[in-house]
Amino acid sequence: MTSKTITAAASGSWTLGDLKINRIGFGAMRLPQTGEALIADAVPRDRDQAIGVLRRAVELGVNHIDTAAFYFSPLRSANELINRALTPYPDDLVITTKVGPGRGPSGQWLPHATPEQLRGQVEENLRQLGRDHLDVVNLRTVGTDSIAERFGALARLREAGLIRHLGLSNIHPHQLAEARSIAPVVCVQNPYGIGVRPEHDAFVRGCGEQGIAYVPFYAIAGTGRTVGASGAEPAEVLAVARERGVSAAQVRLAWTLHRGPHVLAIPGTGDPDHLAANVAAGALRLSEDELAVLEVLHRAGVTSTP
Repeated sequence: MTSKTITAAASGSWTLGDLKINRIGFGAMRLPQTGEALIADAVPRDRDQAIGVLRRAVELGVNHIDTAAFYFSPLRSANELINRALTPYPDDLVITTKVGPGRGPSGQWLPHATPEQLRGQVEENLRQLGRDHLDVVNLRTVGTDSIAERFGALARLREAGLIRHLGLSNIHPHQLAEARSIAPVVCVQNPYGIGVRPEHDAFVRGCGEQGIAYVPFYAIAGTGRTVGASGAEPAEVLAVARERGVSAAQVRLAWTLHRGPHVLAIPGTGDPDHLAANVAAGALRLSEDELAVLEVLHRAGVTSTP
């Protein structure tokens, strides 16, 4: 599979509300720094390299970028890099952001925003991105408590025209039902991948049945989370990769897209070669036999070998 000529269009498309996007997108979490993301002493990434990766992503047909105001390292902010690299924004570019968590100027994590504080977080994203409205805003949560007050606050900002569509991040199924009783939900962002949360398979399918995009994060990193992929790959993933002449990361992304036409991918990187490979994974069609082998691995809940 030649990654240099493959664009994100090969992954197919999905419509978030009324916004049509290619199913392979780009996650901006790793853009501001090298190494582990979202830590106070992260090493800032070279600015020109980060801007170059963003512009190359758009050249490769990526029109869905996932970001957040709390994606920053010393000297670098994902939102401001996106603004610098891509304005004037292409007409078909959809930027999805998240609110809820907060970080202080030195990078320390703050308590999640109250309903009253969410407007300030939305306005912070607007200012950093240089937009008069946000395409999609996900409420990121922790735990299983009610989200009605916080999601209701975002629904009012949607009615005011600051937000076009609403989504949810890091949620449980009952919280989706609660949110949908308040306002339409166009996407759910949750940890998911080969061996990651197999118990959520029915939830993934259920989102598709409701016309809601399911957007896995850490689909490549698995239990490595903000550190990135860690540990040795399972033999089953490596066997498929060798047979196809692709990387294990590409197999993982292809598997993700095979979970349903509503399942999107938002792999992130600051490396132009990794970017091209991630985009190319959207053209990889796994066979029924390959999927069956990977399904056994997934249901076993194994993300990597020691």
